[in-house]
Amino acid sequence: MLRIPRSPNARDLHSTDENLSVGTPDLGHPVLWRKLKDVVYDGRQMKIRLFAALLILCAVPLAAQEPATPDTAPIPPTPPPPPVAQAHASDLGFSYVIPSDWEVVDTKPMLPTVLQQAARDYGNEAAKMAACVQLPLTAHHGNPPSAIAVVGLSFDCMGHTFTAQDLPGIASGVDDGLKKNIEIASPFSNTYTLGTHSMWIQRASGSLIGHPEIKRTMETVCSVLKKGVVCWMTMAADDDALQTFEKGAVTLDDDAPTALVPADALQKKP
Repeated sequence: MLRIPRSPNARDLHSTDENLSVGTPDLGHPVLWRKLKDVVYDGRQMKIRLFAALLILCAVPLAAQEPATPDTAPIPPTPPPPPVAQAHASDLGFSYVIPSDWEVVDTKPMLPTVLQQAARDYGNEAAKMAACVQLPLTAHHGNPPSAIAVVGLSFDCMGHTFTAQDLPGIASGVDDGLKKNIEIASPFSNTYTLGTHSMWIQRASGSLIGHPEIKRTMETVCSVLKKGVVCWMTMAADDDALQTFEKGAVTLDDDAPTALVPADALQKKP
């Protein structure tokens, strides 16, 4: 067999005592692939956080429209007839029920301005994403006023999907968005399950930036559905409003209706 003489300057791709499984740096080295995967992962996480921040940046100003002036002393109400529940459905694949004595606000006239402001806060990438934001429900109730808002993003509009594994990134984005409008104190978060869906929840005390006299209990719940990401948020002036928010019946995709927030949702798991 013909043998080609080996050049004295030749260099082995792998030295004889090297583990051949580690690869060659220029030929697909696992370390380089891991770094590339980390970059892709970090980019995805940044986009997830941005999406979630946009959701909250849009929801908070609209929810806060009613309590934009200092609170006044509560007016003792005349006992009303029992409210009839009203269900609000979305093509994102969910429905949510609130009592009929909550005043549903038409946010369409205000939404373009809110989206533009949210996009300015986060730059050109956010401007593209803002068009995908949906606000299926904003409602106010009481004096001092409380608010409930539901906001979502469509996967079809975004061009890609998220999964339950993305909830930590969504949670980080919610924090970012809240801090743009709310002075947050004592936040506490947890995860729980409704049917086949993973849920993330955070409760905190908060006041509108520039209006420290307007204090609310802030509670936000987010989940990933088949067609999009959805977050429910309340700015509750009292425990009744908070209970209304939590006990509102929600249907997620094909799951059976259930309360949005179970009684033990904020209890840390052992």
